[in-house]
Amino acid sequence: MPRILVIEDNADLAYGLRNNLEIEGHEVRVAEDGETGLKRARGWSPDLIVLDLMLPDLDGFRVLERLRKDGLDTPVLILTARDQESDKVLGFRLGADDYVTKPFGVMELLARVEALLRRAGRGTGSANVASEDGTSVVFGSVTVDRRARTVTKKGKDIALTPKEFDLLVALLDRRGAVATRQELLKEVWGHQAAVVSRTVDTHISELRHKLEDEPSDPVHILTVQKAGYRFQL
Repeated sequence: MPRILVIEDNADLAYGLRNNLEIEGHEVRVAEDGETGLKRARGWSPDLIVLDLMLPDLDGFRVLERLRKDGLDTPVLILTARDQESDKVLGFRLGADDYVTKPFGVMELLARVEALLRRAGRGTGSANVASEDGTSVVFGSVTVDRRARTVTKKGKDIALTPKEFDLLVALLDRRGAVATRQELLKEVWGHQAAVVSRTVDTHISELRHKLEDEPSDPVHILTVQKAGYRFQL
């Protein structure tokens, strides 16, 4: 599990960053000021640092400068409300690896985080990806192996019934497209007489309970009102 240190003094922003990064399967710690951030960077050895420039007492530029003087080559993604080119240039000269200007989109930030982790070879087991041969899919902290018909979450085996597994694969195969209840009934249950549309809802609920971090607020197995369900990586 990649470890990410967020150095950010805005409590609301720090909470949002931590929440979204943890949903993606990362281990996250937060430091509210530059000095604390330096201590945690040195002691915890994160795989990536998300660093705000506008910090009290010790700003992000000086934090970054000290990190590099210490010989730490940890990838650093800078966050700042500043959009002046000179700030960006200084950040890169001090050793920043990427730069995002506030306000930013969560999906953009997550994509940049994953790109930096891949580039650094720090491990991206939590990235939402499919294997080249289509046999496995990783989303959040869950890994689905189609060939072995196994599912793990945070490295632990998750017991799915045969129909639950087939339903999950049916959603994955659509690559984000909506599947109606009738389509799922036909594909997974073959329109068996004893099966009713409520069966799909029940199995979806079980999948969410087993695979989603927050089953009541799912981020992968989504309901499309008056249409059906779809899967989002």
